[in-house]
Amino acid sequence: MKILTVTGYKGGISKSTTAIHIATFFSDIGKTILVDSDPNRTALAWSSRGSLPFTVADERQAMKLISGNDFVVIDTPARPDSSDLKELAKGCDLLILPTIPDVVSLEPMLKTASDLGAANYRALLVIVPPSPSKEGAAIRSELIDNGIPVFKTMIRRAAGFQKAAFEGVPIRDVSSSKARVAWLDYLALGKEIMEVLGNG
Repeated sequence: MKILTVTGYKGGISKSTTAIHIATFFSDIGKTILVDSDPNRTALAWSSRGSLPFTVADERQAMKLISGNDFVVIDTPARPDSSDLKELAKGCDLLILPTIPDVVSLEPMLKTASDLGAANYRALLVIVPPSPSKEGAAIRSELIDNGIPVFKTMIRRAAGFQKAAFEGVPIRDVSSSKARVAWLDYLALGKEIMEVLGNG
């Protein structure tokens, strides 16, 4: 069983959206459960509006349901303190830290990285403005220059995510060609996570 934890130092950074789409990717490979431990219960609400290709459980039910799954994706509360971060990192195979590409987010990300030390984690740039904007690439370079491991894949901003949440489905199941393009980002991310887990 592989455990992937998605956490962030603030709200509004596509944390739950990322957890849902990582779980969607892994549900094509093996039995997958998403544990929603975010007080907002975004993943549970998303699943209640439609149909997701994996089980979603809140953390109070999770212990009963985790057994027998190949992949466990955990959506955590935002703003964990440094001791919570260290415990989260110890309890999973990979800690994923979504961050938006702006300078204001850089400082908290550097602080988070110093709290994590040698833990197995990766920063993920999300809500990245599409080309010709260079913001995503610029912040990614800045993170790398500061010694922070960052996914090569960046998740571009897309209106389809709101439609997917409203319909209660992953973005790959939204009927629009633009939505399918957005799914390609998460598909690439899933493959990259597989590489990281294989090397880990």
